[in-house]
Amino acid sequence: MARLVLHQGRMRYQSTITRLSLAAAFSFTLLCAQQPDSSATQPDNTRVNKSDRDASVPTADQAKNNKSDRETMAKIRRALMHDKTLSTDAHNVKVIAQSGTVTLSGPVRSDDEKKAVEEKAASIAGRDNVTSQITVKNNTAERSQ
Repeated sequence: MARLVLHQGRMRYQSTITRLSLAAAFSFTLLCAQQPDSSATQPDNTRVNKSDRDASVPTADQAKNNKSDRETMAKIRRALMHDKTLSTDAHNVKVIAQSGTVTLSGPVRSDDEKKAVEEKAASIAGRDNVTSQITVKNNTAERSQ
């Protein structure tokens, strides 16, 4: 009987060690899988964001918080998002309203997209109230990166 109890104790000990080893191996595998691949190319939009550093260019934090400007920005943003023919870049154009004047900025993929975004904003805010600082991405430069 003493041998049986001793044998069962060893089995429990070995079972516990096995479980702990498997848990450690699994945790290590998860940890390794979460490490970023340093050889992967990181996105670089530094050139695009340089315009945000220019004090004369309106940025989103300078948008007025009055109701009419907020509504204008929301309507333009909604119009851009509902147009599924536009690229993600065009959907993400910055829309900034200050005292009724709307400034559009950011990159788009083509001249047609630039025109479509500008026309949507003009139909909502009025053609004379829209300033476009939208740029068209250079497709050849994008492919070489």
